[in-house]
Amino acid sequence: MFEFGAGTLWGFPVITTAANPTPMKFGTLQDVSLDISGDVKQLYGQKQFPEAVARGKCKITGKSKFASINGKMLNDLFFGQTLSTGMTQTALDEVKTIAAGSATVTNSAQFVQDWGVRYTATGLPLTRVSSAPTVGQYSVSAGVYTFNVGDNGTNVVAISYTFTAAASGTSMKISNQLMGFAPTIQVLLETVYNNNQFNVLLYSVVASKLSFTTKQEDFIIPEFDFEAFANAAGQVIDIYSNE
Repeated sequence: MFEFGAGTLWGFPVITTAANPTPMKFGTLQDVSLDISGDVKQLYGQKQFPEAVARGKCKITGKSKFASINGKMLNDLFFGQTLSTGMTQTALDEVKTIAAGSATVTNSAQFVQDWGVRYTATGLPLTRVSSAPTVGQYSVSAGVYTFNVGDNGTNVVAISYTFTAAASGTSMKISNQLMGFAPTIQVLLETVYNNNQFNVLLYSVVASKLSFTTKQEDFIIPEFDFEAFANAAGQVIDIYSNE
């Protein structure tokens, strides 16, 4: 029997404080690896090679890479905390012309935080001050940016800021938890090739790492690492195959 491709991977929260825990598929899966390993102990006498070898502690670790980013999936499988509707979005380099010593950003009614201003002509950043800016400085309050009148008219600026988008997306606001807190999930890996299936079920899994890497001219491919252990019934792993 042969298998081909990345297969399909699911995670199912079975012990969690997250609301409405739901089985979730890792979308646009790139690869999955499972490592089953154990410590071995050798018994030596007077000769070079051991007379017996026994296996001690065992562990199952795994990792997956996937491209489809979903807020509920990340929360249910890794964080296990509160997921809310709505998100904080970023406005990058919103272009404004300074008039009468001020400029109001498009999303001023939903303004959250300033992330800097620069001149579009030179790329040079302006310095933020609390009030009474001189040329090359600015202050901000509730999405209204105040400049020196010497920057009026000909000076065009690029403003970056965050704002609330209440009707779209999700928000995870992760709070500090006691040691040991983590959702317990089940993981199912399914592969099929020429009608032959190879399936692996892990009964109890805790995620150990969630990473995001950006790269010029490439997609973000999050990585999800995990480790399996026995559930209350002593079940650890089931492996199924057509042959």
